[in-house]
Amino acid sequence: MIHPTAIVDRRAEIAPSAEIGPYCVIGAGVVIAEGARLRAHVTVEGVTVLGPRVEVHSFTALGGPPQDRSYGGEPTRLEIDEDVVVREHVTVHRGSTKDRGVTRVGARSWLMAGVHVAHDVTLGPDCTLAGGTLLAGHVTFEEGVTTGGAAAFAQHVTVGALAFVAAGARVEHDVPPFHIAQGDRARIRALNVVGLERNKVPEESRAALLAAHRALWRSDRALSVAAATCDDSDPYVRRLLSFVADRTLIAGPQVSRN
Repeated sequence: MIHPTAIVDRRAEIAPSAEIGPYCVIGAGVVIAEGARLRAHVTVEGVTVLGPRVEVHSFTALGGPPQDRSYGGEPTRLEIDEDVVVREHVTVHRGSTKDRGVTRVGARSWLMAGVHVAHDVTLGPDCTLAGGTLLAGHVTFEEGVTTGGAAAFAQHVTVGALAFVAAGARVEHDVPPFHIAQGDRARIRALNVVGLERNKVPEESRAALLAAHRALWRSDRALSVAAATCDDSDPYVRRLLSFVADRTLIAGPQVSRN
């Protein structure tokens, strides 16, 4: 299953059912699991692990060293979990010694054409990054995050579960779970009602989240004061309140609070 034009280092570990297409270059320390497929012109280097059934499209570079001037060649890793799809011209770098030394892409995530994932990023499962999305170092996406095209994220930003970050957004602070962020610079726009429905969040939890959203961002009260008024009996609301506590969040909606 290895094309004769591919260059594969003898120290790489390639599962028998993996497919390595034309003109791929696979370096030492790479591990490619069962059912993974590299279509053509893919470069994988460093200590990089591609999980089962990962699909990588042409002109993608995985496992390159971090773009960090302090990096001195120390052993760091890239781990891509099962059933991830990586489209054309994507770059994903290994971790750095400034963090845990690992960049990780969660199971079933989609990285569309031209996405960049920098060192020490952690993507939870089921994330979808549209074309041209740019993630600086140490960014964290919880599960089910979706971005529009050309969204960009500053270092150390965290985006909460099931959030949607719209196309062209510039994100400098954390985005709360279950919400929509949009703009330059990004602001909270609304609860991500469509995303919650698609992910089968129960109707009663959606209603509780909407009430919490209105209390937190549609009143004149300080966020900490408003949080204390929210009914935290719902598990989704508890997760939202836990996220917003002691964080620097993106700004709230620019709308009337009446």
